[in-house]
Amino acid sequence: MDEKSPISLKSLREQVYDYLREAMNTGDLVPGSFMNLGEISARLGISKTPLRDALLQLETEGFVRILPRRGCVVQTVTMEDIRDMYQIIGALEASVVLEVGRRLQVSVESMRQLVKEMRFCLGKDDFNGFYEANLRFHNAYLLLSANEPLKRVVQLQKQRLYDFPRRQTFVKEWEVASTGEHDTFVDLVAEGRLEAAASFVRDVHWSFVLQERFIAQYYTDAIRHARERRP
Repeated sequence: MDEKSPISLKSLREQVYDYLREAMNTGDLVPGSFMNLGEISARLGISKTPLRDALLQLETEGFVRILPRRGCVVQTVTMEDIRDMYQIIGALEASVVLEVGRRLQVSVESMRQLVKEMRFCLGKDDFNGFYEANLRFHNAYLLLSANEPLKRVVQLQKQRLYDFPRRQTFVKEWEVASTGEHDTFVDLVAEGRLEAAASFVRDVHWSFVLQERFIAQYYTDAIRHARERRP
């Protein structure tokens, strides 16, 4: 790999990991497909050892599955997986809201501006802009937490939801509803109703049951697009 790369100070395993994650994000490695490990090693000019180490980390995080004597397959995300991820994210984000308490009120205006930015992006059909503003909105309280392992778990779950691969299309009705939920959350925080805000995040915003019809539409489209890209 290029030693002049900005990531050259990372270990070879980390560089291979980043390469594979990027390939998953762009859809070059499609969920459900087997990985050609010999081809990847040759393309990167590396031995199998750093590739194996990177794959072990990816398997631990749920991105790939290593099959004895068969190779390595990129994981698919099922509706059951999504249900579990929603429960995990909702519970952890709600706990952060309670943890940071009234400190979150200093972020009220910045969160309101992010909701406006999301609506602006929706009006322009700018998926990436909406996605980034949405992440910054949630990070307004997540980054206030001192619990680094918790934040890492939430980040990984969201990467599996949104970057596996990165979607380029909206379910417009869902995103409109989501921005309204963000408004409600900010209002609760501004009023000092932090327990209600935490419950809203867990029981509404990240409720699989309440969001299921949107989730089904969003991921059905994504699965179809992935299949169309598969060699």
